[in-house]
Amino acid sequence: MSGENGAGATEGTGKAAGENGAAVTGETAEGAAGANGVSAKNGVGAEAGAGVTEGTGDAADAPAVGKSSRRPPRVTRDTARPEGGGRAAPGGAPAPARQWPLLAVFGATGLGLLIVAFDAFRVGTLLIGLAMLGGAALRWALPSVGMLAVRSRFTDIATYGGLGVAIVLLALMAQPHAWLKLPFLEDVLHFTVR
Repeated sequence: MSGENGAGATEGTGKAAGENGAAVTGETAEGAAGANGVSAKNGVGAEAGAGVTEGTGDAADAPAVGKSSRRPPRVTRDTARPEGGGRAAPGGAPAPARQWPLLAVFGATGLGLLIVAFDAFRVGTLLIGLAMLGGAALRWALPSVGMLAVRSRFTDIATYGGLGVAIVLLALMAQPHAWLKLPFLEDVLHFTVR
């Protein structure tokens, strides 16, 4: 449980800092109250602004009075948002507007799949590949793309761009009546078939 001085409570040892900063252990931690009247249960307590850590430390592991620690926590409970993973629109905008880059890529991909379902394989597949290339372009050009950001900017651009180029090339070279003919590929195919 944290006291007025902002010292952190620990989980696992049953120790907490009381109002005067002294460590309180065991059953007495349940009765100790902080500045806002929150009591500790099972040796664990929290208060707004107090650091809570998990492990075998005690109240001495918490930052000093009035100081915040720049040291990362021992146990991380969440993952960091990828670079550029912020909202693509202000926070007051509706949810679809905040995620418009992802929705644009999904929408174009879905339209491509629908076109493929209506027996226009090459055009639909080209649209899917162009949607991936569009995702790479959005990831490169925009500072924040919402959930379109998965990993680092470089990794996302390489992944979206590589998939997009591969899908577009395969759609252009699909048989019969390929729109793109590469002579060396025919030679490789004939060599392997013989």
